[in-house]
Amino acid sequence: MGVGTEQGVGVYVYGLVPEDVEVSDDALGVGDEPKELEVIRHGKVAALVSEVSLDRPLGTPDDLLRHEGLLDATAAEVPVLPLRFGGVLASREAVVDELLAPHHDEFAAALKEMEGRAQYVVKGRYVEQTVLREVLEENPQAARLRDQIRDMGEDAARDARIALGELVERAITAKRQTDTQMLLEALTPVSALSAVREPTHELDAVHLALLVEKERQAKLEEVVGDFAERWAGRVEFRLLGPMAAYDFVMSSTPGGE
Repeated sequence: MGVGTEQGVGVYVYGLVPEDVEVSDDALGVGDEPKELEVIRHGKVAALVSEVSLDRPLGTPDDLLRHEGLLDATAAEVPVLPLRFGGVLASREAVVDELLAPHHDEFAAALKEMEGRAQYVVKGRYVEQTVLREVLEENPQAARLRDQIRDMGEDAARDARIALGELVERAITAKRQTDTQMLLEALTPVSALSAVREPTHELDAVHLALLVEKERQAKLEEVVGDFAERWAGRVEFRLLGPMAAYDFVMSSTPGGE
């Protein structure tokens, strides 16, 4: 059965891989009735694709999770260049003519650079009571406001609460910058590339994306583990990966333009 040959059916493109990659028979794509994952090859590169119905727009949480899950599972085994969620082309021929052929050399070179590498994400979140105690101990103005609020009525304390909240927010932002830089410096010898991600929560301490040789994963875990011990009770860490290198090579469209 040819992908993209039926009316109302498109070809969803997940990412780009070396041409010799094979996919599992039970790997399924996005959509309400997910189809088997397939490979479309051209020269030294290939695209991971599946049929997708055009009857409804993609964008459910399940779609996104399946998209990322397929790419991350692939990245654990072979080089992969992820495309952003939602890339659909009209047919198999369009995948070759509009994506693989025009960008063949660029994709082949990028895949070579990705050999043996994957992305890892380090997330650290402050323990709320611990970081608030630090702020109050280090910032006399914040401590004075805290004490004033205790002696005020609810209405009278409103402005002081707002002022204290702003002080705490600025203090945590400064701590985040300092702690992120400290961890980043320790991880630089382990990683080929790094990127500081925006915080996703007001108590985020660090949020780093790292491109790492997979054979150095144990060293990465060791460095993160050392910081987790050093900051025990202050920052709770999560290390995610290996995953596709979203922060370093992801194309915004199927053509990467």
